Order: sequence, then C-alpha cells, then structure tokens
Amino acid sequence: MKGLKAEMDISIVFKIAGIGILIAVLNSVLKSFGKDDLASLATLAGLAVVLFMVIDLLSELFDYVRTVFALY
Repeated sequence: MKGLKAEMDISIVFKIAGIGILIAVLNSVLKSFGKDDLASLATLAGLAVVLFMVIDLLSELFDYVRTVFALY
C-alpha cells in the first residue's frame, strides 16, 4: 500500500488536532458575537471534515487487511 505507512504517522493526529483547535476558536469567536447558529454550523463542518479524513484512513486500512489475507 502506498499511503498507509505514510499517512499513519503522527501527522494525521496533528492535522485533526489543528482542525479541532481552529474550530474551537472559531466557535468561541462566533458565540461572542452572538452568532450561535453560525457557530453550530462551523462545528458541524469541522466534524464532517474530520470524519471524512477518518473514513479515508479506515478505507485504506480495510484495503490493506484485504491484501494481507488475500480476500476479494
């Protein structure tokens, strides 16, 4: 697998943490301006981005397991 070893290092954790910190700051700024609905929307958008990253990693993991055990 080309990307499994490269993507499973600590950088993916830093990317997810960076997105979390950015969304937390954006959420607090928007709430302080009274834009609670936009703050919730930004939080949901950040969650969706992280979930897509995790789903992509799980897909690579399942492909790797399938090749290791020669499953179709």
